[in-house]
Amino acid sequence: MTAHGWEGWDDYARFYDWENAQTVQRRDVGFWERLAAAAEGDVLELGCGTGRVTIPVAKTGARLVGIDRSAPMLARASRRLRRAALTGTASLVRGDIRALPFRRARFALVMAPYGILQSLVRDRDLAAALRSAHRVLRAGGRFGIDLVPDLPVWSEYEKKKTLSGTMGGAHVSLIESVRQDRRRRVTVFDQRYTATRGRQRRVYDFSLTFRTLSIRTMSARLERAGFAVDAVLGDYRGGPWDPRADAWVLLARKR
Repeated sequence: MTAHGWEGWDDYARFYDWENAQTVQRRDVGFWERLAAAAEGDVLELGCGTGRVTIPVAKTGARLVGIDRSAPMLARASRRLRRAALTGTASLVRGDIRALPFRRARFALVMAPYGILQSLVRDRDLAAALRSAHRVLRAGGRFGIDLVPDLPVWSEYEKKKTLSGTMGGAHVSLIESVRQDRRRRVTVFDQRYTATRGRQRRVYDFSLTFRTLSIRTMSARLERAGFAVDAVLGDYRGGPWDPRADAWVLLARKR
C-alpha cells in the first residue's frame, strides 16, 4: 500500500481535468459557489488542484486562495486563472495543508472539496490539517468538507478499462485496478493511462490512495480540533444525509 496519499497526484495532473469531465463533471461546483458567496471575507480552498472548483468560485467574485502541494497541478490552475483574467481575484500557493503557510486567522471560509482530506491516510496528518484549518479561520468562520462515501465497499478488480476518449488530439484510455486494505480502511487505485497520437504511444503508471472517513469519525475529529458541526448533508443541494447518500458533506464552524 502507498505510504502517503499525496503520492501520484503530480502524474495525475495531465489527466485530471479530462477524467473529471467524464465522471464528477460540475455536480459539486454550485454547492461551493453558494458557500463562498455566503462567506463574508476571504476563502481558502484546500487541494485546489487544476482549479476545477477554484475558477468557477472565483468567477462569482469571491476572494479566494487555492493551496496544493503538487506543482504540476498548480501550473495548470495558474494557466486557467490567467486565461480567465482572474489573477486579481484568486491566488495560488504551493504548500502543505497540514501546516498552512498563513500567519493570521484571515479566512471566513475554508473549503475541502473532492475528498481531499481522505488523501491524509494517517491520523496524525488529518489531525494536523484540521488544526491548521482552525488556526487560519476567523472566529465563527466556516469549514466545508466533502467526503467520498464508503470506499471500502468498492469491489476490488484488476486491469479494468474504465475510460476511453480523445484528449488534446490524442486517444487516451485508462486501465484501472482497485486494491483494498480493509483493516486500515484504505483504498488504492492503480492507474495506467495510455496516450496514443499517430504512431507514438506513451504509458503513464501511478497510484492514488484514499482513506474512508466515516461521518462519526470526521465529526469527532472536528470537535477535537475546536470546531462545532452545524450540518451533515447527503447531496450538494442540502438534502439529508444517510449512509447510502451519493455525497457526504459536513459544515462546521470555528468555536
